[in-house]
Amino acid sequence: MLKQTPPNRAHRHLNAKMVDFGGWDMPLHYGSQLEEHHHVRRDAGMFDVSHMRVIDARGQNVRAFLRALLANNVDKLAVPGKALYSCLLNEAGGVIDDLIVYFMSEDWFRIVVNAGTAEKDIAWMCLQRDRLAPGLDLMPRLDLAMIAVQGPNARGWVWQSLSGTRVATEPLQPFQAVEVAPYFIARTGYTGEDGFEIMLPAEQAETVWHVLQAHGVHPIGLGARDTLRLEAGMALYGQDMDESVSPLETGLAWTVDLQSPRDFIGKAALLARPATRQLIGLLLLEKGGVLRSHQAVFAPQGEGEITSGGFSPTLNQSIALARVPNGVAVGDTVEVAIRDKRLAAKVVKYPFVRKGKACYRDS
Repeated sequence: MLKQTPPNRAHRHLNAKMVDFGGWDMPLHYGSQLEEHHHVRRDAGMFDVSHMRVIDARGQNVRAFLRALLANNVDKLAVPGKALYSCLLNEAGGVIDDLIVYFMSEDWFRIVVNAGTAEKDIAWMCLQRDRLAPGLDLMPRLDLAMIAVQGPNARGWVWQSLSGTRVATEPLQPFQAVEVAPYFIARTGYTGEDGFEIMLPAEQAETVWHVLQAHGVHPIGLGARDTLRLEAGMALYGQDMDESVSPLETGLAWTVDLQSPRDFIGKAALLARPATRQLIGLLLLEKGGVLRSHQAVFAPQGEGEITSGGFSPTLNQSIALARVPNGVAVGDTVEVAIRDKRLAAKVVKYPFVRKGKACYRDS
């Protein structure tokens, strides 16, 4: 039986198209994926992301533990509420998951991991905890739900809908969070737009969903979430990265701290195996197809593969992320195998869209 998020009944009341998403019963769309995409870019929309797993790490040694566990350096987190994006690596330098960690106090960090890898992540964290920091408390917060409100008008809608949140959240900068009981509100997201991710008691999630909708925030499904994140050049676990891929070859080198003397799980493997591939952006130049995952990419430097692809509603053009050999450069033209043809695509620097407008660089 599929697992259900706390607002599941609300999705069904809206006649959402429900699908099996990694064992969860989730809304794909509420009528028009295209309209939902544009609504986020032009106004604001809300996503049920309660399938994501929240883990609270508490104890005196929590910073030291995360310093060794994560590829990014939690010592960058000096101000309470500040967040950090990082990869969780195995000993071979492969990506177990990508996650966000929030520093709340020296004995409390909050971690949010992907739904499909949650059990694997927790098992790995507990294994490393027992080795590195016995006694540290790692608590999966099954009592919490999560709703993301994203778009240029997201903050205004949240302030109108959730009383008492404006004073605390108005000063928040991107990648900061604050507790506003009963909410934990972070200025983060997965769309390339401004907005909040709201963690709240599971029993209140359906009510808050209805309140946001009553104030004019449109429900958005998984379909638009994927086209939005692709336009924003944001990697998806299981497509753009997994345990067989180094973060240095999936566009995430900026999240890996190889400069400081700090050691972390997977560092030795990354240093011993320099990247030979890179993640690039592609714009399809010819008609006759759509860029899709697993299509072969041909360049003078060798063959690569599209990791994520699709049609961009904002650009009205097919776009993709692809892993190709080093040496392929922004401005180059490559070929992509689409059915029985090879179509030309231009290499660009992603993200493709930021704050509702094209922002890629093609030269």
